[in-house]
Amino acid sequence: MLRDITLGQYYQTDSILHRLDPRVKLIGTFAFIVGLFLANNVAGYLVAAFFLVSMIKLSNVPVKFMLKGMKAIAFLIVITVVFNTFMTPGEVLIQVWKLKVTKEGLIMAAKLALRLSFLIIGSSIMTLTTTPNQLTDAIESVMGPLKRLHVPVHEVAMMMSIALRFIPILMEETDKIMKAQEARGASFDSGNLIDKTKALIPLLVPLFISAFRRANDLAMAMEARCYRGGDSRTKMKPLIYRRRDVMGYGVLISFLACIIVTRVLF
Repeated sequence: MLRDITLGQYYQTDSILHRLDPRVKLIGTFAFIVGLFLANNVAGYLVAAFFLVSMIKLSNVPVKFMLKGMKAIAFLIVITVVFNTFMTPGEVLIQVWKLKVTKEGLIMAAKLALRLSFLIIGSSIMTLTTTPNQLTDAIESVMGPLKRLHVPVHEVAMMMSIALRFIPILMEETDKIMKAQEARGASFDSGNLIDKTKALIPLLVPLFISAFRRANDLAMAMEARCYRGGDSRTKMKPLIYRRRDVMGYGVLISFLACIIVTRVLF
């Protein structure tokens, strides 16, 4: 299951989304998230679903590869659905002992499940179609106005990009450690929930050691290449808006406009 996490990975291929300016994709991801929370009816979620499917099609990333990332959050979605189904007050549809399934609870559970699913897939599209360097440049450019407040924008962008890219690396390292311990007789699937949690504790020490070792290697590599952050750095490939990027912003504005219209009229 750890290998199924797609957030933070980059999928090498040629597509319209891959060629878009990373700032458009970064802002577009935030706009999509805002649109998800503005949507409050079936029409709004249909608009969001159509937009998401269109982006998946334009990315040229295999649908199976993108959807397998949902396995990692399936447990979270199930917990969210169960809690909202039984804990939301309203019109009771089914009652078993003290547990009540309400109409409002089912509606809320469905909305949150869709939001979580769309949010993970939408965020994955950005990282799957954007290289680490492009993502760093985009974050730095978008956060540029904060420089007037003496915020170290470049350093913050670099840390965010590295943290995002370390997600699949750490998941792969965890998977290797688990397989190595299982080969030595460890069991992570047997027993109750408490036993399974205790079995995961021995993973923490080698995982932390591996994470610190990787961080140290990365720091040494950056120092060996005379890396210095700050405004004095230049870029080999500066970000320049093109016609397709302007059209991308137009699509984002149209998406948000449709979401707002569905919220007002329906």
